[in-house]
Amino acid sequence: MANSIVSLRHVDKWFGQNHVVKDLNLEIEAGEFLTLLGPSGCGKTTTLRMIAGFEKASGGSILVQGEPIEDKEPYQRDVNTVFQNYSLFPHMSVYDNVAYGPTIKKVPKAKIKEEVTEMLRLVQMSGYERRKPDMLSGGQKQRVAIARALINHPRVLLLDEPLGALDLKLRKQMQIELKRLQKKLKITFVYVTHDQEEAMTMSDRIAVMRAGKILQLGSPKEIYERPNCRFVADFIGESNIFHGKVEAVRDKLLDIATENGKLLSSGEGFLEGEDIFVSLRPEYLSLSKTALPGFDLRGRVKDFVYTGSVTKTSIEMADGSEVKMSRVEDNSEFKEGDTVYLSWDPPHSVPIHSSGEGEEEHEA
Repeated sequence: MANSIVSLRHVDKWFGQNHVVKDLNLEIEAGEFLTLLGPSGCGKTTTLRMIAGFEKASGGSILVQGEPIEDKEPYQRDVNTVFQNYSLFPHMSVYDNVAYGPTIKKVPKAKIKEEVTEMLRLVQMSGYERRKPDMLSGGQKQRVAIARALINHPRVLLLDEPLGALDLKLRKQMQIELKRLQKKLKITFVYVTHDQEEAMTMSDRIAVMRAGKILQLGSPKEIYERPNCRFVADFIGESNIFHGKVEAVRDKLLDIATENGKLLSSGEGFLEGEDIFVSLRPEYLSLSKTALPGFDLRGRVKDFVYTGSVTKTSIEMADGSEVKMSRVEDNSEFKEGDTVYLSWDPPHSVPIHSSGEGEEEHEA
């Protein structure tokens, strides 16, 4: 990739017999907000730490602006890291914490003052210069930690679950502020989180990881609307997943038989008789009192949950599984206990091969 600022090429990491990052290849573009997303133990933080220089790769190469950095110390890599626990010096004021990097580099005091003032303005912490960290809230500490990293003018800012310790309301506020700051400064952000909503809110691209591998890399819209394996469909947002067998292939339309009845899905590259998963987001599901052509999925309305923005309906299927529907409007034509038929517009469903690499790992 011509515009890459960070390149990971065939990177491996072993901890003893534990292979935590497996032949990982990733090109990170200059100025983008890229998130490494996945469950605990998937290798995302280890990958970040290898870029930062806190862990040494067991194999492969890592380049920043085309230059190999595996043998460089962390402070030589032109990257800075922001951690979840802030890592502020408790005995230093906010000003001295932010000024620490330039002071070590022997930048003139007048220049340090100018840059500290600007960084604190950027993170909305002007007026807090003389306070110690124990006088700050969690969100304020995180802003200071970000200012301390940014004042070093890194090409790449690495953020390891930096909002994880904040309460929900503050976390959502900081997500928006971080994204605005990144756009304004045009610095490459590499962000680690296990929170899929956080990743969707902030990222230009998301790399979904599991068991040391990237299963899918794309924009939030691509990841959400076109997951490439069952794990991604299940992990990103809420999804209904149907398991069945292709009965017929008609142009770009698939007739699929499941334990709970027949359904239709758009799709190409599938064979008659093939085992298949079909992913459908709850907002695309429709209910009716009679079966529609191509569908005979029947269930019973179990309950309704009003969340403020949407009403969520749970439908219990014949095999005991539950299917979810989300609607902004009131679904008052049905009540608990009603028998209903499920259907959707076939292009809204995503067929997934059951034998893909990501699926094998999901089933293991």
